[in-house]
Amino acid sequence: MDTDARLGRRVRLAILDDHELLLDSLSSWIEGNAPDFELVLTAPTWFELVQSDQFPTDLVLLDFQLQEPVSIEARVRTCRAAGAKVIVLTSLDTDEARERALAAGAAAFLSKALPLSEVMEAARSVMGMESSGEAVRDWRPLPRGAVHPARPKLSISEREALVLYASGFSMSEVAAKMNVQYETAKTYVRRVREKYAKAGRPASSKAELIRRAAEDGHLQ
Repeated sequence: MDTDARLGRRVRLAILDDHELLLDSLSSWIEGNAPDFELVLTAPTWFELVQSDQFPTDLVLLDFQLQEPVSIEARVRTCRAAGAKVIVLTSLDTDEARERALAAGAAAFLSKALPLSEVMEAARSVMGMESSGEAVRDWRPLPRGAVHPARPKLSISEREALVLYASGFSMSEVAAKMNVQYETAKTYVRRVREKYAKAGRPASSKAELIRRAAEDGHLQ
């Protein structure tokens, strides 16, 4: 166990994710539900992360896929060289991606489909901290051939409405961009929520809907 964790010091945490609405959603959840972590840095770009005066932190939650031309290996190794442990979060849960991240020095490789409570339990394990006591699933990477959480099959219109709404547009703006009536756009989003609920992945709030869209690779 790390000395700081043993002494009960809050773990200084950073998050890198280039979808800013999802970043806000992650930040809000952690600040409200993980008091043993101090979220000191959130960044939508790699350069904002490493250039911050708060970097390095004790732990970095690092999105696998970024728009910037900086490889996952370079990002993980830079964080490790600076003294930060790394957990890679991804919607691209493939064997190749997992092997690249872990080979570079990531402490864990987790699907974004995991509930945040389980992500933070993994973070506690990585940092040598005591569990929060919540009952969670095994957070370790899925074995080859494992079944991933159900991804609802969305129609083209449902997916378009989801992407626009999760990207920050109001329902009226979604309707205008899709050239449909307001109620039609609202129905598309409602159907998306219903499909996620049936798949056992509720998306009743906008924050949850954003998270589901990111998990399933709809937000690039």
